[in-house]
Amino acid sequence: MVRYSRIAIFLATLLLPIQSFCCTSVIISGNARADGRPVMLKHRDTGEVNNRMQWFSGPSYNFIGLVNSSSKGGEVWAGHNSAGFCIMNTATYDLKDDNVPESDMDKEGILMFKALGICADLRDFEHLLDTLPKPWGVEANFGIIDAKGGAAYYEVNNHSYKKYNVSEEPEGYMLVTNFTRSGRPADRKGVDRFEAAAGILKGIDISTAGHYELLNGISRSGKPILRDISSSSIVFEGVVPGEDPLLTVAWTILGCPSTSIYIPLKVFGSDHIPAFMKEYKDGDNAQICSQALVIKGIYGFEKGCAEECREVEKIVDNGFSRGMSPSRYDRFVKKVYRKYRLMYLRKLPKVVH
Repeated sequence: MVRYSRIAIFLATLLLPIQSFCCTSVIISGNARADGRPVMLKHRDTGEVNNRMQWFSGPSYNFIGLVNSSSKGGEVWAGHNSAGFCIMNTATYDLKDDNVPESDMDKEGILMFKALGICADLRDFEHLLDTLPKPWGVEANFGIIDAKGGAAYYEVNNHSYKKYNVSEEPEGYMLVTNFTRSGRPADRKGVDRFEAAAGILKGIDISTAGHYELLNGISRSGKPILRDISSSSIVFEGVVPGEDPLLTVAWTILGCPSTSIYIPLKVFGSDHIPAFMKEYKDGDNAQICSQALVIKGIYGFEKGCAEECREVEKIVDNGFSRGMSPSRYDRFVKKVYRKYRLMYLRKLPKVVH
């Protein structure tokens, strides 16, 4: 399976502005939704477009995390655990107010890895920050939803954090790209994506917005949100307080959102991440991510195979249920992937002999 060279990606992205290595995110409070479940989107932009999912057994909780395919462990870029705790981040450039060297920064993935292993709710995350040695090596917005109704963003630098409860927002949701409310206005990044996403959200019924509306409405909306370095997108759909936290679902797209499909992931009692979303046998990238990158290379990231992908996703939406047994789930995702793979093979150019 083709894997995009990290050297090639590095050379190509030298020409991109710093704000390219960013993300677009949304949290909708359970109070604003008809079913009472909080929802959180992370649309990931990064220089490392090779991504996969990985299962971890933490000190307190099992968890699933989005990782760079080159990762050797100890960091994730979004994930959820068996307590129903979900976390993601977006980079910021307007908070750092110290002389901590760059070599000691970019530890957001490490912090999220730690949090997923030991945190059940917002309070646990705050305790983690309060007890971690400083400087933390981060400059980011962290978004969290939990199984107790919690939904919040944290603006975090090396020594302090500021919390925003999404349930207190007038519209019941909060949109975040790559700047903060408390940071320096002159250093804001991602304003164009913020404005584009804000306009999209105004046209969505927030009370029923879930994975379908957010992934199709925002992640696949085209420029400026969908970009050549858009590497994955996840919508976490949480639970109502008192509901089984294991019913939390992460609707996950690996690879360019316009050339891949979303797959619902749950933290079962053991690892049930589909094989095509994990480390593949002939390389460290996920098979479906590699295939999505091939299609992107042929047809471009803006159009891709969006219509064909949505046809496959109809099978996902019509066939998936939160209460599926692990064995039924395994059979279901294999069926979905077979449909995607057939579509992928049809999209490849004909070989002329």
